[in-house]
Amino acid sequence: MQMNFSHTIQDNMLVLTIEGDLIGENNGPMIIELVNDILSKGVKYCAVDISSVRYINSSGIGVLITILTKFRNKEGEVVLVKPSEQVKKLLIITKLNNIFSITESMEDAREALLK
Repeated sequence: MQMNFSHTIQDNMLVLTIEGDLIGENNGPMIIELVNDILSKGVKYCAVDISSVRYINSSGIGVLITILTKFRNKEGEVVLVKPSEQVKKLLIITKLNNIFSITESMEDAREALLK
């Protein structure tokens, strides 16, 4: 399944919506380029909506970690929003649930980031 992503910026927060399979080799560079561009505009927070992601490979995980690192380097933060059960299991197995904040809704993400 092809991956698609879209984004909006609300209240100094990037909302990145990813759908399909997060396979880093395919769209990773475009997502990272977008993140660099948005960080250069002074946006500090990012909510990544992965509720429609069915599958993530190791490169996809790399993309998420790169996004997190770039935002934290600018004293920002990233929240993952509503991962599916399968993706949640992967985050737990890889211990990424300890690194990322994970919320169940966009409202929770906004609250966590913009408090």
